[in-house]
Amino acid sequence: MGLGSCEVAVALLLFLSCSSSVYGDAGDNITTSQPIKDPEAIVSAGNKFKLGFFSPVNSTYRYVGIWYSNISVATPVLWVANRNNPINDSSGMMTISEDGNLVVLNGQGEVLWSSNVTNGFNQSTAQLTDDGNLVLKAGPNGNLVWQSFQQPTDTYLIKMRFSANARTGNKTLLTSWRSSSDPSVGNFSAGINPLGIPEFFMWYNGHPFWRSGPWDGQNFIGIPGMYTSVYLRGFSLQDEGDGTFTLSSIQDPAYRLAYVLTSNGKFTEQYWDYGKQVWEYNLEVPSTECDIYGKCGPFGSCDAQNSPICACLKGFVAKNPDEWNKGIWTRGCVRKTSLQCDGIQNGTEVGKEDGFKKLEMMKVPTFAQYCPNTYSEQECKDECLKNCSCVAYLYYKDFGCMAWTGNLIDIQKFSEGGKDLNIRLAYTELVSGNKRNMKVIISMSVIVGAIAIFICVFFSWKWMAKHRERKLISEETLSFKTREAQETVFDGNLPENVRQVKLEPLFKLQILETATNNFDISKKLGQGGFGAVYWGKLPDGLEIAVKRLSRTSGQGREEFMNEVAVISKLQHRNLVRLLGCCVEGEEMMLVYEYMPNKSLDAFLFDSLRKGQLDWKRRFNIINGICRGLLYLHRDSRLRIIHRDLKPSNILLDHELNPKISDFGIARISGGNEVNTTRVVGTFGFMSPEYLMEGRFSEKSDVFSFGVLLLEIVSGRKNAHFYSNEHALSLIGFAWKLWNEGDITCLVDPAISDPCFQVEMFRCIHIGLLCVQELAKDRPAVSTITSMLNSEIVDLPPPKKPAFVERQSSVDTEAITQSQKINSINNVTISDLNGR
Repeated sequence: MGLGSCEVAVALLLFLSCSSSVYGDAGDNITTSQPIKDPEAIVSAGNKFKLGFFSPVNSTYRYVGIWYSNISVATPVLWVANRNNPINDSSGMMTISEDGNLVVLNGQGEVLWSSNVTNGFNQSTAQLTDDGNLVLKAGPNGNLVWQSFQQPTDTYLIKMRFSANARTGNKTLLTSWRSSSDPSVGNFSAGINPLGIPEFFMWYNGHPFWRSGPWDGQNFIGIPGMYTSVYLRGFSLQDEGDGTFTLSSIQDPAYRLAYVLTSNGKFTEQYWDYGKQVWEYNLEVPSTECDIYGKCGPFGSCDAQNSPICACLKGFVAKNPDEWNKGIWTRGCVRKTSLQCDGIQNGTEVGKEDGFKKLEMMKVPTFAQYCPNTYSEQECKDECLKNCSCVAYLYYKDFGCMAWTGNLIDIQKFSEGGKDLNIRLAYTELVSGNKRNMKVIISMSVIVGAIAIFICVFFSWKWMAKHRERKLISEETLSFKTREAQETVFDGNLPENVRQVKLEPLFKLQILETATNNFDISKKLGQGGFGAVYWGKLPDGLEIAVKRLSRTSGQGREEFMNEVAVISKLQHRNLVRLLGCCVEGEEMMLVYEYMPNKSLDAFLFDSLRKGQLDWKRRFNIINGICRGLLYLHRDSRLRIIHRDLKPSNILLDHELNPKISDFGIARISGGNEVNTTRVVGTFGFMSPEYLMEGRFSEKSDVFSFGVLLLEIVSGRKNAHFYSNEHALSLIGFAWKLWNEGDITCLVDPAISDPCFQVEMFRCIHIGLLCVQELAKDRPAVSTITSMLNSEIVDLPPPKKPAFVERQSSVDTEAITQSQKINSINNVTISDLNGR
């Protein structure tokens, strides 16, 4: 409801005032025998609020609403009953229906709005209280069965309570008017976001538009004026203990105060000035471009006082410099120098310990996590340094320690207020301003430069002669290693069709260096045990992803040649296409088609992005993975077992269609079960016979698919499970709910929809069939396809899955400690000795 909606015509109020003298106000109650008819009204006992019929400015439609009583000037409408179903004339009526509900009827007796209470009751009475709350009471004891405060429109009043549950996703929301003359549901909504430390959010068509910053126990720290406004300080946010947070006002009810979400996306504070006898406006957010959510993208900071308003944080550079220079900042920034933790995880050389850069007077990023058991700033800093995924922290003496992981979104520089945010940087970035270190760097640069010039002079005359020889050796090396890889990946005799595998084309190193801007860090898409993956664009405009084998990696060479032999000739819409490779000297690279939406886990386990995967998209992804797996097991020339099927290895194209990737540990099978002494894969997705005995077959991939299917339906990770849910893993939790007949609790709240409930439950049933402990009990992929498409209607009951029993306390403690040390587990290959 914009400010224009507050200018409801004075004539309307005069009309209602005159009407009450003719028709008489019906006290503060509505009953079956005492309805209100247009233009009648009821007034609260203390004459503070009035409920009746009104028409918005520039409209002839009639609505039932609540507004302040006994104010001489135009007053905003605070609540609307039939906001989506207006009355065309003045024949409307609000009354109690036969089933006890409060309803709004038109002249033909049609129900345009109802309180819609489903529990049976009688002897109902509706009352307008002095808080502005319309309540419905039933029975001889007057039990409260419904209230307008639980279904607000665009206005928050002092006695309202906003609630949000982090587990169920249920929220109390304000929803804006569509325009100042149309009170139907508009584009903006607002309420509490309970994820991490709770914040007050405004959404535009479901997407974040503005946020208040986290709650510090007294205020939302992203609203500087909240510390000085007598009105804004009057809030309380309570943790109800079951994942529910409730925001309520602790202000004096004598204030005539309202917070309004306008139709043009402004959240305003409006209060009645008794002295001036006018409505005043104390707050309006967002007030600048920098208040818009994520204006400068990840690791970008917005300052409304600067031009341009967006800048990368210290130690970061624009991810796409061309877009950034044009004022397109949404892709944000990336690190210039990797952190020490990244070096430890990737097996590269480890430098000095990371440190922190303090940024003063900042609006801190979204989705802060509270760090318990940290009683000082030093402890807060130390806890963040211990956790490799921690990229920033804040210590606030009246609250404690906040920490952030992943991308830092929606950072803003304030001219006043704000907090001191500490950003994690590599040691070299922190000392870059030190003059003494600069002298050392300059001296070393001169020495290294002189040596480099000498080496260039010494070897330049040899380059032309050796260039042809090196190319010939590289081609021979590729041919030899391809044959070697074919013998390694095939467990049995080498078939003729494998001997004929050739990889084309061979890309020149110079072409790939040009395409990736010499493998610039801003082009980096990800990191694995093999090395890094970079985005690039070929001269013809084709976008590619280049997997570059790290020279310092202890793994990857065998996987590189394995992938060459396995998928060079595989063609399927649900498999990532290998375009070619590059082998020059020590450089070994694979070139793939580029997937713009990255991997499935980037959506599935991201609280902001998972909403983009509705059930239809998730079911399409499940079917696509199953079709790709069917091709590998049955329809391709070579029968292939993937051995590492998981969300991070499912890539999504621009239309969110799935493509199976990463065949570095895949094996070509003759169709029978195979034994191996080298168990590779990812914990949580390996079948029991493979993990414990080194035996793998097509049913091993079926087990991984079952885990993946349960993760897609539930939106939860199998390996990172809540310890208070009495299950070792997602599999165990699903099995527990299945036996209890409460499988609804497993479905991700982001996709919960009764229309698709049967299809979701069927997928959970199929997932449990796939993770059964014995391989012989699991269905083949061709059977799974028929089950998904309901070609097989009656599914057999699942038997007990693997890994459902919780380990002993000693084992559990060991697992917990392991997870704490290795806080990021995105390495794709585990290497174990089979027993």
